[in-house]
Amino acid sequence: MAGDAMNDRRYRVVVWGTGNVGRHAIAGVDARPDLELVGVWVSNPAKVGKDAGDLAGLGRQLGVAATGDVDAILALRPDVIVHTAMADDRLFEALADLERLLRSGINVVSSGPVFLQYPYGVIDDSLYAPVLDAARANGVTLFVNGVDPGFANDALPLALTGVCERIEELRCSEVLNYATYDQPMVLFDIMGFGKPLDEVPMLLQPSVLTTAWGSVVRQLAAALDVELDSIDEWYEREPAPRSFDIPSGHIDEGTVAGLHFEVRGMRDGRAVIVLEHVTRLLDELRPDWPQPAGKGGYRVEVKGEPNYTLDMQMLGSDGDHNTAGLKATAMRLVNSIPAVVAAEPGLATALDLPVVTGRGLVR
Repeated sequence: MAGDAMNDRRYRVVVWGTGNVGRHAIAGVDARPDLELVGVWVSNPAKVGKDAGDLAGLGRQLGVAATGDVDAILALRPDVIVHTAMADDRLFEALADLERLLRSGINVVSSGPVFLQYPYGVIDDSLYAPVLDAARANGVTLFVNGVDPGFANDALPLALTGVCERIEELRCSEVLNYATYDQPMVLFDIMGFGKPLDEVPMLLQPSVLTTAWGSVVRQLAAALDVELDSIDEWYEREPAPRSFDIPSGHIDEGTVAGLHFEVRGMRDGRAVIVLEHVTRLLDELRPDWPQPAGKGGYRVEVKGEPNYTLDMQMLGSDGDHNTAGLKATAMRLVNSIPAVVAAEPGLATALDLPVVTGRGLVR
């Protein structure tokens, strides 16, 4: 339960969802000697009864069969549920799921909804109050994180600001080619890739960028004791110079193949904290946009005294940077489990937890 001291105990874990992030969470739980996988919940009936090891692509079975029965999962009384179900297109359902899990007296680490990373001043209190109340009333903790929003724009930039004398602008950037990210709903329906330039997708509707990444800007501002005047949004897009295919589908010439956006924390008429994404489906698009280090990853830039640039390059053992990003999201959650169980009841943010490490993972 939340509030316990971290020790050498073994934590009983359920993984909720086995998609792009969840399958890596299963592998991560299996990799840590202090975690025991006791259950897997799936929404797809075709996955019910399948072994967790098979769902995670481990090439071996773990002896844990997936179920679609929520009551059966709750009856396991795990210490923690690693919740990785998609929340972008089912926001209220995801919030209801989190509330139910917390009211059952179970700690939760989750990849979404992403604004719960640090919701204060980002969304209306009424949207997240039931979830917080459920956690506090039942003595458990919720931690929502990942790699972005998450590690790349909380742990990395905050560590870097600790060696600054003066900060004029703090910028956190994702610079990635998404062509190998096989998630059609996210790429086409939410981000608008493959759509006409005059069609505004869900992500670029007014205030949606702030809802998704305003938590990053607000949390950094709180950590640096900065009072922001506003959060502004900016974006530009680039058409495909030719038709081509990616794992998620087809991109026609002239439709969106590049997206560059910023969520800007403003003070006295200038941006002081910036969350930036540079997303291409072709490497050659817009050479004037920020370029990746290596095959892509995350960048923190501090303008001030001194000036710093910190690049986190990513590459999975399969040679794909997007695999590395999905694993990073999963492992940020899995590796935080001991700290979250020990945290005070309620909503934990990156500002509340100690340094999260890969304890027990050295081979």
